[in-house]
Amino acid sequence: MMGYSLASTSYQESRTRLETYFDKTARKAWEDLTSDVPVSGIRATVRAGRDQMRALLLSSLPADMHGMRLLDAGCGTGALAIAAAERGADVVAIDVSQGLIDVAQKRAPKNLSIDWRVGDMRNRDLGIFDHVIAMDSLIHYDLADVMGVLQAWSARANEVAFTFAPSTTLLKIMHATGKAFPRSDRSPAIKPIAESRLKQEIRAEMNGWTVNFSERVSSGFYKSQAMGISRA
Repeated sequence: MMGYSLASTSYQESRTRLETYFDKTARKAWEDLTSDVPVSGIRATVRAGRDQMRALLLSSLPADMHGMRLLDAGCGTGALAIAAAERGADVVAIDVSQGLIDVAQKRAPKNLSIDWRVGDMRNRDLGIFDHVIAMDSLIHYDLADVMGVLQAWSARANEVAFTFAPSTTLLKIMHATGKAFPRSDRSPAIKPIAESRLKQEIRAEMNGWTVNFSERVSSGFYKSQAMGISRA
């Protein structure tokens, strides 16, 4: 088993860029995107894709989650964390951005069991979980860093569902030309990963874990792939 470094320089650099982007550049844009206020045509396709992906990830979870702990890793403005908590889960929702956590806390009903955190989604101090969900929080990391995160979670969870940027010609062109968002608030680079390579690495490096599902969501400028893994 090779193992992947949790202290990877590329991981730390990517994480710092994300923190700066969401807290200093595009908090308002993402607050609007994750609400029901009118947005541009391009952003509308992204919003629709994100809604579809969230529904897909939620469908991988039990309908009744009372007595279960869930980590929402990269929770953003909190929609998935709120939905899981409404099913009865005790949720830890963490993000790199204090600004997005502030928005999430304002939106969340006060009667739900959600522990909002700002920090590193790999942190061992977050505890043990039945489920980990990571929606579009790994798409800015390369394969080695994604594997490092998955291995960190594998020691503390039974099931993980996450998304990655699929390595397709169209996605590469879209992000190479930078058309997904206006230049003023464009997000840090998305790093496409080949599905076959990711599955190969999971099978080789995560002993006792198996891939349960892999499903792509495509909506205009939103292209993302969900994958679910669990202990065999």
